[in-house]
Amino acid sequence: MLIYRLLNLLNDAVYLYTILLVIYALLSWFPGGYQSAFGKFLSRICEPYLSLFDRLNLRFGPIDLTIMVAVIVLNLASQGLTMIIVSLL
Repeated sequence: MLIYRLLNLLNDAVYLYTILLVIYALLSWFPGGYQSAFGKFLSRICEPYLSLFDRLNLRFGPIDLTIMVAVIVLNLASQGLTMIIVSLL
């Protein structure tokens, strides 16, 4: 069915975005990682979503849990939407 294909496409897009968020987080380990062309590209893609979580103050000393919480929320929202749509069918 078309709906299941759309749900698979949604899940694939969430998976890809999750990978991009993890790569964005790993760039912080490399000096100048965010200033590279790839880092700037990832910043344009990831920063708008991550800015939604800035007010939660998820930094504890040198550890920033913002990206981890953002990934969890994104995946929970995707799974919840999938469950709602499947239950309506």
